[in-house]
Amino acid sequence: MEKSKPYVILSAAISIDGKIATRTGNSNLSSSEDFVRLHKLRTKVDGILIGKNTVMKDNPLLTVRYTKGKNPIRIILDSKGEISTKSKILQTSNKIPTIIATSKQITKTNLQKLNKFPVEVIITGEKSVNIKSLLKKLAEKKIRTILVEGGGIVNWEFVKQNIFDELIITISPFLVGGKNAISLIQGDGFDKISKSPNLQLKSIKRLKNHLVLNYRKV
Repeated sequence: MEKSKPYVILSAAISIDGKIATRTGNSNLSSSEDFVRLHKLRTKVDGILIGKNTVMKDNPLLTVRYTKGKNPIRIILDSKGEISTKSKILQTSNKIPTIIATSKQITKTNLQKLNKFPVEVIITGEKSVNIKSLLKKLAEKKIRTILVEGGGIVNWEFVKQNIFDELIITISPFLVGGKNAISLIQGDGFDKISKSPNLQLKSIKRLKNHLVLNYRKV
């Protein structure tokens, strides 16, 4: 693990055929037992990170609810600062520490909008958020562990840039199909299997009809 960046865990629930949502965006793949597992994991990390698209589609709170424990700092990747003022993230930012990471593409209007809320805005990157730079800044803030619960595009950036350390995947007993359904990893993808990060299976846990696979990058 690099000392200049936090320890990054990618987390997602997927269908048997590797989808995290249907073509319409429905993503109810986890079980009640898996929600408890996930929320226990949230209590053990310093920060939880998602992209703007996930905020727009799901409007999540990103808090700890199915177990007892502290809420992690919420980190939102939003290159242009387009997050809605009505989102649960901004509406609860006075109670839960929140960081909005944007690029230099953010408009003055959007920056002024964000500054009306008690959030910290980190501007890094020209046209999109420079994730490597962001991670370095987060490490300087003593954020040592980050749980990434992003969509396929955010997951691809972490995989493509090889800036994650661990992968926790819940395989759900569903088949989704469809070329427009959202995969665990979106983006262009690798052209050769040899370019994939080398993963080592750390553990397998059965939660009734779901399987939780934990991989470490080696």
